[in-house]
Amino acid sequence: MRKFFCNRNISIPLRLRMLRGYVFNTLLYGVEAWTLKQNNMKNIKSFEMWCYRRMLKISWVERITNCEVIRRIGKDPEILLTLKRRKLEYFGHLMRGHKYALLQNIMQGKIEGKRNPGRRRMSWLRNLREWFGCTTNELFRSAVNKVRIALMISNLR
Repeated sequence: MRKFFCNRNISIPLRLRMLRGYVFNTLLYGVEAWTLKQNNMKNIKSFEMWCYRRMLKISWVERITNCEVIRRIGKDPEILLTLKRRKLEYFGHLMRGHKYALLQNIMQGKIEGKRNPGRRRMSWLRNLREWFGCTTNELFRSAVNKVRIALMISNLR
């Protein structure tokens, strides 16, 4: 694969399509179930930039900014957008499906029990709340409506 991605005889758009199709899809396998912290997202973003730098044969010694790499590639970073889109699509799928009643009860906090002391851990649902800047109830209401979920996905940045 290295020979293919670094080959200057192959156009950049083709190499980008192959990168997206093979490398990024393999990386994001099962992303719908991940709980992501800030450092995880930073690592994923830096991996994407590393792939672009390898494609352009930019050495780590050269002092070229990420903005310049993006300009040379001619494409905006997309891996985090893909990650957020997949996670939101999966959330909508879970909330609309009747066979996922147990998962819906767990997400809505209808399961009784005691909480452990201390700060709450980063949750799967908190990722969505932070990314879209809305409350849990707003997320649940919009997840039932396919059109609203599609609108949220199209407005991702």
